[in-house]
Amino acid sequence: MGRKSVKSQIKQQRMKEEKKQLAASTAAVKKANALEDPLADFPVFNSYNKNGLVVRLICARVKDLMPEVVQWILDLMKRNMESVYNQCEWGWNGEKKEEEMTEDAAWYLVAFSSEGNQPVAFSHFRFDIDFGFEVLYVYELQIEPEHQRKGLGKFMAQVLELMAFKNNMRKVVLTVLKHNKAALDFYHSLKYVIDETCPEDNFEEQFCYLILSKTNKNFKPPAAVEK
Repeated sequence: MGRKSVKSQIKQQRMKEEKKQLAASTAAVKKANALEDPLADFPVFNSYNKNGLVVRLICARVKDLMPEVVQWILDLMKRNMESVYNQCEWGWNGEKKEEEMTEDAAWYLVAFSSEGNQPVAFSHFRFDIDFGFEVLYVYELQIEPEHQRKGLGKFMAQVLELMAFKNNMRKVVLTVLKHNKAALDFYHSLKYVIDETCPEDNFEEQFCYLILSKTNKNFKPPAAVEK
């Protein structure tokens, strides 16, 4: 049998490098998910006290949250987003959303009021592989209506970024519905941009959402893992 072509050799080398990169990214995500508390490295960000709002923050897996807190999370999600989902082809599917939000991989950043110790805001996020790379994916960031526009959302978004970049995630990624102008304005104000993985509308298909991201400027590619 003759020698492999140069093109074939280049292709095989590229595939080998991609396999190593994916293994390294997977190891980084696994390490982040093994943390007991991703917020532990940032004690200064355990509380928020501005604009008449005083809260404390915790970070935990969904399985470690009290059942009543999980129920509140599901309830707030429905109250804040059901009508928004129903304005596009996605529609609202409560059972599907509950299943997604209670999967074992789900992490939560939850804010509790200092008075009465009631939950007032949450973010559902995950350390995950997205298109082959390690990311912190923000699934939701929801705040009780009476506590909105007090800076808490921006604060929690910054905490999510800190946890992502501390654990050497390549970027923070999230999905926003195109008609949700308030959410789009919010993330654009935080310097999120359209991600390279965001699908583009075309003649055959139009998409009701955008994928936004913020890159970790200090990202250090993890050491390749041989498989």
